[in-house]
Amino acid sequence: MASQKRSLPNNLEAGLTTANLDHHGLVAAICKDLKIAQRIDKRLPVNLNRKVSPGQGTVAMILNGLGYTNRTLYMSHHFFSSKSIERLISPSLKAEDITNYTLAHTLDDISAYGSSKLFMEVAMEIAIENDLLGLVNHLDTTSFSLEGSYKNQEQQPGQEEQEGPKVEKEQEALKEEEEQEEGEEPRQVISVTHGYSKDHRPDLKQVILSLVVNGPSAIPICMEPLSGNSSDKTSLHQSINQVERFKKQIELDKTFKWVADSALYTRDKLLKENSYTWLTRIPETIKEARELLEKDGECITWQSQEKGYKTSSYTSHYGGIEQRWMLVYSSQSYEREKERLDNKLKKDKKQLEQKLWHVSKQVFGCSKDGEKAIKELIKKQELLEINYEIEVVKGYLQRGKPKQGEETEIKGYQIKATVGEKKEAISKLLNRKGRFILATNDLNKEGYTDQAMLEEYKDQQKVEGGFRFLKDPWFMVDSIYLKLPSRIESLMMVMTLTLLVYNVGQYRIRQELEKRQESMPNQLGKEIQNPTLRWIFQIMEGIGVIYLGEGLTGSGKQSYISNINPLRARIIRLCGSEAERIYGLSVKEKVA
Repeated sequence: MASQKRSLPNNLEAGLTTANLDHHGLVAAICKDLKIAQRIDKRLPVNLNRKVSPGQGTVAMILNGLGYTNRTLYMSHHFFSSKSIERLISPSLKAEDITNYTLAHTLDDISAYGSSKLFMEVAMEIAIENDLLGLVNHLDTTSFSLEGSYKNQEQQPGQEEQEGPKVEKEQEALKEEEEQEEGEEPRQVISVTHGYSKDHRPDLKQVILSLVVNGPSAIPICMEPLSGNSSDKTSLHQSINQVERFKKQIELDKTFKWVADSALYTRDKLLKENSYTWLTRIPETIKEARELLEKDGECITWQSQEKGYKTSSYTSHYGGIEQRWMLVYSSQSYEREKERLDNKLKKDKKQLEQKLWHVSKQVFGCSKDGEKAIKELIKKQELLEINYEIEVVKGYLQRGKPKQGEETEIKGYQIKATVGEKKEAISKLLNRKGRFILATNDLNKEGYTDQAMLEEYKDQQKVEGGFRFLKDPWFMVDSIYLKLPSRIESLMMVMTLTLLVYNVGQYRIRQELEKRQESMPNQLGKEIQNPTLRWIFQIMEGIGVIYLGEGLTGSGKQSYISNINPLRARIIRLCGSEAERIYGLSVKEKVA
């Protein structure tokens, strides 16, 4: 036993090391297939003094973002210390080469080029080369809340220093860059400020992300970081114009249809600048829309659609533009919304009855005071009505036993009230439940049916799903922590590029399963053809690399891939040759 204990340190000295591979090899393979590092390095200046190029730094952050370890960017050097970097990024790199300092410089390089510009160039190139570009774009915005203080004016970063191995030096360098010198020209960057919070955190400052996704893979093709007080009614149109301009620059022969929520529907922008095809939801604040939503269902000619939907089409000239309006009714939404309304009415009625009980116990000096009190409550009721009467309170003015023949006098007034429902108001509100109105300037009903309109609008969940991904607490950033707005912009670009990698990777695996007529088990053991990439990542957990140095092999360094079972091997092969190479299935490498 003693000799065995002494042999372990000798083996370590001889070069026995391990590294985690897990699902990171799949992420790296997708990045390599899509040529993300090469596309970025083609556009950003590569500093020969740095070991890590901007493209490699970006891929490193994507790996960190899809690592599902909840490590923030400034913890990235810890994240990579246990990874097989030469397999995941480049044979010329080691884990210690990827530091906070290099990643911060990557963000600065992205900012200097323009985060939105870089993303669109790379994303559109990927979409076109991989035949992922469809004809329908979905766009929306979301907010990211931030805590702490932020510099809303920043200057050009100072001269770069050569990278050092020590974390302390990196942190000092980062701090020096963030302490901007006075007198230099400020760059045009987003403002971290208060605005309408979609996270329901109006107390926090925020930034806004405008996102466009396209096609069946929901590939993001445009992202734009915006100031925290940006208005959707303006920013959505900016994103459309940005994509349309870029499309002309690259001479892309495609006509996009734009799908968005009601913020897109504006009289002064959408309806005046009618140069593209659009589909959007109509705001309920428009009088004509409100009247249609409240219309009695028996007076509407409905057409039955799939999955419990009904539609009714109209022609509108709102804003001076001929367009199709389609009233949509969902039975499932109606039942959900009706139940919520019923519960709200019960709760409001109970609270109102309690208030009336307290009012009824008061004795008012004059009837006008009592009427004023009850009318204050009546004014606040939208769906409940108060029926009341004022009663005279009589009694003897003197305390004690009344004298013989003494008459009672008026002591004050009391309210007696009951609660009822405003039937007409509730009926109108119920008519609106489960309903919404879509509008489009595509007037060809035969070529663009009501069912197609409905399906394309329901696909708006693709961009909403992207926001859920970016805000997932297991994703790279659940609150943005960088202090410089320019780096926040760049980080938002990297986050969106991470979403691109995830969506395209998931789409490819599903397509490959369908093509091969294969399936794989889900969490419950049921065979499916549409697994989520996150579930696939979980299946790959536990794969590692074992390195044996020359002292152990006697014939040069060798590596072994551990814990690859048949299901994991099948997943790797579904992901293509790059994944096979990373996991050692395409070369003469031992698999333990």
